[in-house]
Amino acid sequence: MSKNLVLILILIVILSLLLFVSSGVCKAADESGSYSIYFMDEKVGYEEFVWKEVAGGYELEVTGRMTKPVSMQIESLVIQLTEDFIPLHYEFKGTLSGSEQSVSSIISDGSVVNRIRAAGQEQESSTEIKRDAFLLPNPVFSPYMAITKKYRCSLEEEKTGLSAYIIPQAETTFTLVPGEEDECLLLMEMGAAVVELGTDNQGSLRILHMPFQNIRVVLD
Repeated sequence: MSKNLVLILILIVILSLLLFVSSGVCKAADESGSYSIYFMDEKVGYEEFVWKEVAGGYELEVTGRMTKPVSMQIESLVIQLTEDFIPLHYEFKGTLSGSEQSVSSIISDGSVVNRIRAAGQEQESSTEIKRDAFLLPNPVFSPYMAITKKYRCSLEEEKTGLSAYIIPQAETTFTLVPGEEDECLLLMEMGAAVVELGTDNQGSLRILHMPFQNIRVVLD
């Protein structure tokens, strides 16, 4: 066997190994799963999600359905974020309370342009929010993952002045507090309302509890 042929075979083997390793890294960076949604201890729906790393940041994709306390079908929901978890783009298509609608939002330095299509009509609106506000569409639960991915089990003291944009309706502030006995429990305090977020060292959203709405969301 000639020396040139041996070198070519070695290069092919090395390239194959590099492709195998890089493919494994990409798969490890992605996270997918399903949440069961409970309302007053009755299972009322589910959400399936894919969280993945993309060029320059992250992307969350969600599908699912829920019957109570509101009826909703999520055909497609996509949120794009920077590597600092700052939102860039939001897309929703589905049915809410029997009405088909779609929402497309572009976010740039806190400026939001929303395009909403519902009941055969299209409406455009714009608003200003905090640049690092978390996008939390109501009533979807997977997007709370952006909070757990950012803080994981590392929050040592409460953080005040955080912001959530209940897209596309309104922005609200909240305080994030670590659990007293569980460092992987994050408490979102919004006035008298508290949202409990259970996470882990990888930032996976394991459980979400809204006592004031009798809603519990559990990772299957």
